[in-house]
Amino acid sequence: MLFAPDTEDVLEFNAAILNTVAGASRSGEDELSTREQLSALMAESGFSGRFDRDDAELDAMRAARARLREIWTLDRDDMIVPINELLARLNAVPRLERHDGIDWHVHATSQEAPLADRFLVEAAMALIDVVRSNETSRLRHCAAFDCEGMLVDLSRNGSKRFCSVRCGNRMNMVAFRERRAADPVG
Repeated sequence: MLFAPDTEDVLEFNAAILNTVAGASRSGEDELSTREQLSALMAESGFSGRFDRDDAELDAMRAARARLREIWTLDRDDMIVPINELLARLNAVPRLERHDGIDWHVHATSQEAPLADRFLVEAAMALIDVVRSNETSRLRHCAAFDCEGMLVDLSRNGSKRFCSVRCGNRMNMVAFRERRAADPVG
């Protein structure tokens, strides 16, 4: 394990949200364009707290997704200013909480704060752990040439290259076809 379990959960949830953009999603469309899609993501995540399920919240989450995509693959030192800015602007005050059968973990906003604010603060808190551990290289773009996906590499050896099995399989097939085309005998 690289990070505390709650940090890993937040990073994986962040990657899932980041990969709802059209260039990274399974459907090829923006999968965060309706309230129903946001509701489904939230139901899968176990993210706790206030959830308004309205258009304003959807718009705020789409803006939060764009902001986090900007920060996600910055160099380690370049992440500091936007992380600190988010924490200050959103009045983050870290504290330990235990709820919903989950042991002690860190929250830095009220459970009643708007969803997008909680999302960004949780993301910033997880990024603090990534920066402090000098593991920013574990946050990166998918290696598939035709994908805009982001990934968090929580593997032991840090060798994850693709945001999904789908991208990995597609790139393996491309490489196979290139090798076959290069070998006139094969």
